[in-house]
Amino acid sequence: MSKFYVTTPIYYVNANPHVGHAYTNIICDCISRYKRIKGDEVFFLTGTDEHGEKIKKAADEAGEDVKAFVDRVGQNFKKLWERLNISYDFFIRTTDVFHIKAVQEVIKALYEKGDIYKTTYHGFYCTPCESFWTDTQIKEAGICPLCGRELEKLEEENYFFRLSKYEDWLKDYLKKNPDFIRPKIRYNEVKGFLETQKLSDLCISRPKRRVSWGIDFPIDDNYAVYVWFDALINYISAVGFAVEGKRFNKLWPADIHFIGKDILRHHAVFWPIMLHALGLEPPRIIFAHGWWKMGEDKMSKSKGNIVDPLVLIGEIGVDALRYFLLREIPVGLDGNFSRSVLLHRINSDLANDLGNLVYRTLNMAEKYLEGKITESSPMPEEFKKAFKGLEKNYISCMDKVEFSSALEEIFKFIGAMNKYIEDTKPWILWKEKKIDCLKAFIYSLLEGIRIVSIYLSPFIPETAASIYRQLGIEKELNLNGIKWGISKEFNIKKEKPLFPRIDVD
Repeated sequence: MSKFYVTTPIYYVNANPHVGHAYTNIICDCISRYKRIKGDEVFFLTGTDEHGEKIKKAADEAGEDVKAFVDRVGQNFKKLWERLNISYDFFIRTTDVFHIKAVQEVIKALYEKGDIYKTTYHGFYCTPCESFWTDTQIKEAGICPLCGRELEKLEEENYFFRLSKYEDWLKDYLKKNPDFIRPKIRYNEVKGFLETQKLSDLCISRPKRRVSWGIDFPIDDNYAVYVWFDALINYISAVGFAVEGKRFNKLWPADIHFIGKDILRHHAVFWPIMLHALGLEPPRIIFAHGWWKMGEDKMSKSKGNIVDPLVLIGEIGVDALRYFLLREIPVGLDGNFSRSVLLHRINSDLANDLGNLVYRTLNMAEKYLEGKITESSPMPEEFKKAFKGLEKNYISCMDKVEFSSALEEIFKFIGAMNKYIEDTKPWILWKEKKIDCLKAFIYSLLEGIRIVSIYLSPFIPETAASIYRQLGIEKELNLNGIKWGISKEFNIKKEKPLFPRIDVD
């Protein structure tokens, strides 16, 4: 058994979650469930980012006390993760006392080392992005490079972290670790950024007269900690940094941080340098997934084009939504959220291919064998090519976060089973009273479906559990159970179809 520590970003609680947030957590949940059925010891972290002037402003606009506001909106994220069947192990909030302590310990340690200093800042600030920019970075446009909004010109005293001191270290680290940032396009993006411009030191404080909602800066009562500096530290505070050394040493470094590509700079530049300055290892992988778009625009709260995942769950179900998001695009690329494509995926893959296979097979088991199968049979020749491809490629695809490709392999095997039914024509075997052939035929389908349910369990866990239940199996879903013929007996308990077809009109 090996340790696997995976994280989502922590989500900003200035508004309710949308399908983009759901996507990140579903990705993390999928790989966590996969690692668990492999036998690994998983720690899956998610949570909420609860400081900053944007949140104070949102609370004021809602007419609420800021702490009451973050408590309420934070619960909306927890409710969504529960509805999406997200199997996280810990939910961190940046207002947690242990996190505040960890942030303050980090700042004190870096200050004592001489890596934090005070000076006057001259430049531009984007309040929505909580980001500082220099003249060079905004060029002639004079707008925020991230969100395109107007910037505020600033000149004020603040505390800075010596990011520039470690620029050469980061360049060297990236050169020696080409898989540190994935996919490759994002690695090249960070590498190109470092090659074309010098790193500026990072402003890590805000005067309290301007930012009243934040962690107290531990070396100066007049300041609060910059929200991004605070937020990144959640990945170590959640596993015991400055509080539980034994637990921290067991879990750190994180094996993979999943993030949206819009926060790549913070995670691939700021964060590894912060860790290195503290004498800690960087995470093993930073994986920046793409955006879900509506037309040509990124789905975002500020643009008002978000899709509410709770509404979708009510219409199509949890596993259908999970399947679509994981199947439609490779993780790392942008996807276009289309209702027609979503419904086609459900009807074609889930209702026709998987759902119909399971329902037809259970019907035949009840009709021809009274729902009880007690003898195993060798794998049919018709299954072998697709099964071997699945057996060979599934683990490789999952380890490389190629979820869409893993699902493609699973559905090739499902396709082989559906073809087997059409080619064998079991109704003729029954008519000709070839009962032994019929038993072997139905056993092969049931055993194939059992194996498929294990492979599918990280993607659509409720459906996988339902299949096992309907097959009358009480064993755990794990990859050790993939071997053909492990199940000698099936006691069918048929339920309603897994995925009824949806009327597109």
